[in-house]
Amino acid sequence: MLTLTSLYAGLLAMLYLALSWRVIQGRFAAGVSLGDGDDKPLQRRMRAHGNAGENIPLGLILLALVEVQGAPVFAVHGLGVMLLVGRVLHGVALTRSTPWPFGRSVGMGLTYLMMILTSLGLVTHAIF
Repeated sequence: MLTLTSLYAGLLAMLYLALSWRVIQGRFAAGVSLGDGDDKPLQRRMRAHGNAGENIPLGLILLALVEVQGAPVFAVHGLGVMLLVGRVLHGVALTRSTPWPFGRSVGMGLTYLMMILTSLGLVTHAIF
Protein backbone atom coordinates (compact mmCIF):
# COMPACT_ATOMS: atom_id res chain seq x y z
CA MET A 1 0.00 0.00 0.00
CA LEU A 2 1.32 3.44 -0.92
CA THR A 3 -0.11 5.46 1.95
CA LEU A 4 2.65 8.07 2.13
CA THR A 5 2.94 8.53 -1.61
CA SER A 6 -0.85 8.93 -1.74
CA LEU A 7 -0.60 11.80 0.75
CA TYR A 8 1.96 13.66 -1.37
CA ALA A 9 0.13 12.83 -4.60
CA GLY A 10 -3.02 14.41 -3.19
CA LEU A 11 -1.21 17.52 -1.99
CA LEU A 12 0.71 17.91 -5.24
CA ALA A 13 -2.50 17.44 -7.25
CA MET A 14 -4.01 20.33 -5.28
CA LEU A 15 -0.96 22.45 -6.12
CA TYR A 16 -1.26 21.49 -9.80
CA LEU A 17 -4.93 22.49 -9.80
CA ALA A 18 -4.09 25.80 -8.10
CA LEU A 19 -1.48 26.52 -10.78
CA SER A 20 -4.03 25.61 -13.45
CA TRP A 21 -6.50 28.01 -11.87
CA ARG A 22 -3.85 30.76 -12.01
CA VAL A 23 -3.52 30.12 -15.78
CA ILE A 24 -7.30 30.40 -16.19
CA GLN A 25 -7.32 33.66 -14.23
CA GLY A 26 -4.46 34.97 -16.39
CA ARG A 27 -6.32 34.04 -19.57
CA PHE A 28 -9.40 35.97 -18.44
CA ALA A 29 -7.32 38.98 -17.40
CA ALA A 30 -5.44 39.03 -20.73
CA GLY A 31 -8.48 38.14 -22.85
CA VAL A 32 -6.65 35.13 -24.31
CA SER A 33 -8.41 31.83 -24.91
CA LEU A 34 -5.63 29.95 -26.73
CA GLY A 35 -1.87 30.40 -26.53
CA ASP A 36 -0.36 33.20 -24.48
CA GLY A 37 -1.15 36.28 -26.58
CA ASP A 38 2.39 37.56 -25.86
CA ASP A 39 1.19 38.35 -22.34
CA LYS A 40 4.25 38.02 -20.05
CA PRO A 41 2.37 37.34 -16.78
CA LEU A 42 0.30 34.67 -18.55
CA GLN A 43 3.47 33.14 -20.00
CA ARG A 44 4.95 32.88 -16.49
CA ARG A 45 1.79 31.26 -15.14
CA MET A 46 1.73 28.80 -18.02
CA ARG A 47 5.38 27.85 -17.42
CA ALA A 48 4.74 27.34 -13.70
CA HIS A 49 1.86 25.03 -14.57
CA GLY A 50 3.83 23.27 -17.30
CA ASN A 51 6.90 22.82 -15.13
CA ALA A 52 4.77 21.26 -12.41
CA GLY A 53 3.30 18.89 -14.99
CA GLU A 54 6.80 17.96 -16.12
CA ASN A 55 8.34 17.36 -12.70
CA ILE A 56 5.58 16.17 -10.36
CA PRO A 57 4.88 12.85 -12.13
CA LEU A 58 8.50 11.70 -12.10
CA GLY A 59 8.89 12.78 -8.48
CA LEU A 60 5.80 10.79 -7.47
CA ILE A 61 6.93 7.71 -9.40
CA LEU A 62 10.29 7.83 -7.63
CA LEU A 63 8.61 8.38 -4.26
CA ALA A 64 6.27 5.43 -4.83
CA LEU A 65 9.17 3.17 -5.75
CA VAL A 66 11.07 4.18 -2.62
CA GLU A 67 8.02 3.48 -0.47
CA VAL A 68 7.42 0.09 -2.14
CA GLN A 69 11.07 -0.83 -1.59
CA GLY A 70 10.51 -0.40 2.13
CA ALA A 71 12.37 2.82 2.85
CA PRO A 72 11.93 4.11 6.41
CA VAL A 73 8.90 6.32 6.96
CA PHE A 74 11.07 9.33 7.85
CA ALA A 75 12.95 8.96 4.54
CA VAL A 76 9.77 8.79 2.48
CA HIS A 77 8.36 11.82 4.31
CA GLY A 78 11.65 13.70 3.90
CA LEU A 79 11.67 13.08 0.16
CA GLY A 80 7.95 13.89 -0.14
CA VAL A 81 8.37 17.16 1.74
CA MET A 82 11.33 18.09 -0.45
CA LEU A 83 9.26 17.53 -3.57
CA LEU A 84 6.22 19.35 -2.20
CA VAL A 85 8.10 22.37 -0.85
CA GLY A 86 10.21 22.55 -3.98
CA ARG A 87 7.17 22.57 -6.23
CA VAL A 88 5.34 25.13 -4.07
CA LEU A 89 8.31 27.50 -4.01
CA HIS A 90 8.85 27.19 -7.75
CA GLY A 91 5.15 27.64 -8.54
CA VAL A 92 4.86 30.71 -6.33
CA ALA A 93 8.07 32.19 -7.75
CA LEU A 94 6.89 31.89 -11.33
CA THR A 95 3.34 33.13 -10.77
CA ARG A 96 4.30 36.26 -8.81
CA SER A 97 4.02 39.62 -10.54
CA THR A 98 7.61 40.39 -9.54
CA PRO A 99 10.52 37.96 -10.00
CA TRP A 100 11.52 35.89 -6.97
CA PRO A 101 14.83 34.22 -7.88
CA PHE A 102 15.19 32.65 -4.43
CA GLY A 103 11.91 30.74 -4.70
CA ARG A 104 12.65 29.65 -8.23
CA SER A 105 16.18 28.42 -7.59
CA VAL A 106 15.50 26.83 -4.20
CA GLY A 107 12.31 25.27 -5.55
CA MET A 108 14.08 23.63 -8.47
CA GLY A 109 17.04 22.76 -6.25
CA LEU A 110 14.81 20.89 -3.79
CA THR A 111 12.98 19.14 -6.62
CA TYR A 112 16.20 17.98 -8.28
CA LEU A 113 17.81 17.06 -4.97
CA MET A 114 14.82 14.86 -4.15
CA MET A 115 15.09 13.18 -7.55
CA ILE A 116 18.85 12.68 -7.24
CA LEU A 117 18.67 11.21 -3.73
CA THR A 118 15.75 8.99 -4.64
CA SER A 119 17.41 7.78 -7.84
CA LEU A 120 20.66 7.01 -6.06
CA GLY A 121 18.80 5.18 -3.30
CA LEU A 122 16.84 3.08 -5.77
CA VAL A 123 19.91 2.16 -7.82
CA THR A 124 21.92 1.34 -4.69
CA HIS A 125 19.08 -0.78 -3.31
CA ALA A 126 18.77 -2.65 -6.61
CA ILE A 127 22.53 -3.37 -6.83
CA PHE A 128 23.10 -4.36 -3.22
